[in-house]
Amino acid sequence: MPHVRLHRLDSRPDGDEWIVGRLATGRFVALPEVGKEALDLLGQGLGAAEVGRRLRETTGDDIDVPDFVEALVDLGFVAEVDGRATESPPPPKPTFARIRPRHVRWVLSPVLPVLVGLLIAAALLTGPPVPLGYRTLLWSPHGSAVIALGAGVGWVLLLLHECAHLVAARATGVPGRMRLGTRLQFLVMQTDISGIEIAPRRHRLTAYLAGITTNLSVASLAALAAGATDGTARRILAAVALLALLPLPFQLMVFMRTDLYFVLQDLTRCRDLYGDGVAFSKYAARRVLRRGPHAPDPSLGLPAHERRAVRVYSAVLVVGTTLCLAFLVTVTLPADVTLFARAVTRLGPCHSAAQRLDSAAVVVALGAVHLLWARTWWRGRRLSAGPSRP
Repeated sequence: MPHVRLHRLDSRPDGDEWIVGRLATGRFVALPEVGKEALDLLGQGLGAAEVGRRLRETTGDDIDVPDFVEALVDLGFVAEVDGRATESPPPPKPTFARIRPRHVRWVLSPVLPVLVGLLIAAALLTGPPVPLGYRTLLWSPHGSAVIALGAGVGWVLLLLHECAHLVAARATGVPGRMRLGTRLQFLVMQTDISGIEIAPRRHRLTAYLAGITTNLSVASLAALAAGATDGTARRILAAVALLALLPLPFQLMVFMRTDLYFVLQDLTRCRDLYGDGVAFSKYAARRVLRRGPHAPDPSLGLPAHERRAVRVYSAVLVVGTTLCLAFLVTVTLPADVTLFARAVTRLGPCHSAAQRLDSAAVVVALGAVHLLWARTWWRGRRLSAGPSRP
């Protein structure tokens, strides 16, 4: 019977089960107590036959340890079998790998949320320097300056937001990787912090809320600075404060797995709120439409608290997704198609050089954005078609 050498695995108890996995790859599974015991025995260098014998003595059941070992190999948890290295792709390289947990451990201090709260309170108590309406964004009579500030600050804030997630996760030992992704019709930057599951809840919530906290901190600092200045500097700082707040309503769209979705999933103690919600929504749709063979309710296999959360979330998922796609079909796509078609018609020689240059810029910009979205979406589908993360 095989002897195995496991990769370094991390774990934490979760109710009656254990969350076990590799931080390097971000793959984690939930194991029952007997599975965790089998894993520990294998980690001690015992062969599969000896592990099976010991488990039979302690549980009274015959455990198929060889099948368990095969599952561990498929998960990438096994480094060697009988002295032979297993074939598995190398772990993906983390973003900003030079940042070590010891460098950023301070972000997990309970003092930090208190300081952020005081900063936000100070900004609220002093009052906004100017009304935070749309006119605040139009801080200059020059449209190019307004657009340049919006684009520049927007990208900086986006990077700060994602870096905050990365740093908070890195402080717990999770590598973290930043990449482009899609959420329905939206092209987004996202940070994969798979592995945060094994951290204590306070640290998990810190990582999930780090981006929102960063936006609120930047907005508060900009508002306070604006209150201490005047003229153009005051208008620019007020615009920066509003630009930092603008992405926050998007986080309420929990049907797209935003930051607040992960907070909700953690607080409801669900393993895969989105995946289970999609499965239940499909089941409910088949029942309503009476299509396909009758299948059992997938939520019945979940614990009672998860089942309730999944059924409520599935309604939010369906309504939110429907509204987003309706907006795409009725507003976004018609606007993009009209803008693109208008630009193409002005590329001809009968138009001035300035008009042709403007039209070319529109065609290139719109085409690049949509091609990037399509490429990112396709890449995401290819990744999801591979072994899924349990």
